[in-house]
Amino acid sequence: MKNILVPVGTSPNTISHLQYAVDFAESFGAKLYVVHVYKVYSKAGTMVNLDQILERESKEFLNDLVSKIDTKNVEVITKALKGKIINTLELVCKIANIDLIMIEPRTNSVNDEVFLGETSGKIIKQMNGPATLIVPEGYVFKPVKHILMAVKSAIIKKENVLEPLKFFKDHFKPVVDLLLVKTPYHNEGDFDVNDELSQLVDNITETENATTFQGVLRHYESHNPDMLCVVRRKRGFFMKKWEKNVILKKDFSSDIPVLVLSGLK
Repeated sequence: MKNILVPVGTSPNTISHLQYAVDFAESFGAKLYVVHVYKVYSKAGTMVNLDQILERESKEFLNDLVSKIDTKNVEVITKALKGKIINTLELVCKIANIDLIMIEPRTNSVNDEVFLGETSGKIIKQMNGPATLIVPEGYVFKPVKHILMAVKSAIIKKENVLEPLKFFKDHFKPVVDLLLVKTPYHNEGDFDVNDELSQLVDNITETENATTFQGVLRHYESHNPDMLCVVRRKRGFFMKKWEKNVILKKDFSSDIPVLVLSGLK
């Protein structure tokens, strides 16, 4: 874990989120890229120097944020970038060789009924990039001791998709429980755990539920994890819930970090 990307917005939780990111990065000896993406204005009649104003304000905003946290020994690189959020972040991931994206649930939204706001939901749903760690608001960094990984299929076709989980396993030495959820769409071979995954997990539990999410709810308390690990699929754990990017607390919420892998297939 060498390079971590932290997109920031105007959330009241941003300072707390950045401090978590710094503490997390310090633990791994990683570099932190803190990015604020501002919109492009190209309509006729727009002020000629509006982009320059937005860039200056964005840089000042980032500098002010960083001045309010303890950066410790972590190298923090701030970037004010113009463009569309997904395209811009994907480009940053490629250029900076990002290993992990760290987001807060509500980057800009102040609606208390929302778990994931429009921007955060869009990052999870639409980005093609590395794994994402959703950090609950106000969460204080601590070593991870117990990870619950929930999947409806353990079939792995993508290379390096388990690397983020390996980082956590190697660094924190947590217990990793694998929850295999048999849904109505279960296929033969879905529960065949290959050597790469079996070497990471300590315990395997099989359950039968309508969805992976319901399986997690059923087994959450008995496992008592301090991190949840799920997989982003085209129609997987979160995607149906985030058709409109926003997800409400009544539909899903978590008081522990959620590691979202980029997809096993």
